[in-house]
Amino acid sequence: MAFERSLDHCSSSSSSSTQSRWSYDVFLSFRGENTRKNFTDHLYEALVQAGIHTFRDDDELPRGREISPELLKSIQGSRISIVVLSRNYASSRWCLDELVKIIECKKTLGQLLVPIFYDVDPSDVRHQTGYFGETFGRHEKHYVDEMEKVEVRRAALSEAANLSGWDLQNVANG
Repeated sequence: MAFERSLDHCSSSSSSSTQSRWSYDVFLSFRGENTRKNFTDHLYEALVQAGIHTFRDDDELPRGREISPELLKSIQGSRISIVVLSRNYASSRWCLDELVKIIECKKTLGQLLVPIFYDVDPSDVRHQTGYFGETFGRHEKHYVDEMEKVEVRRAALSEAANLSGWDLQNVANG
């Protein structure tokens, strides 16, 4: 698989001082209700089988701890972030806040960000049209006091969707 070769290349080309900085090779960001029991589980298993140390929230977070600080630390400690952009991804403030942190780490730490468009049109994600437009319309109504955050989330989603990624609508068998 070309994607695994890309990850292998990233793993083998880093220096030992860089390697000590990373806790994970990959951080998976996804909307659980859409993809956890199908695509994301298969992707996670393929990464693990390939020897790629992958963070997925339900496997790596110690029970009883606050989720937010642990997730932010895991994002920052990952060499690559894979964001599975599904239909309901943007309906989760939690997912969008993860994405904001991932974009920040891309800019400040040089992390690689790989978007996967799962059953969504990349253009709808990029321009927040269709379902993504409706979702942000709801965010703007519900979070009137947090419009700056809504705009930061909107910008992060656009930036991620502008990157070259995997459009599963155009791949045989997804």
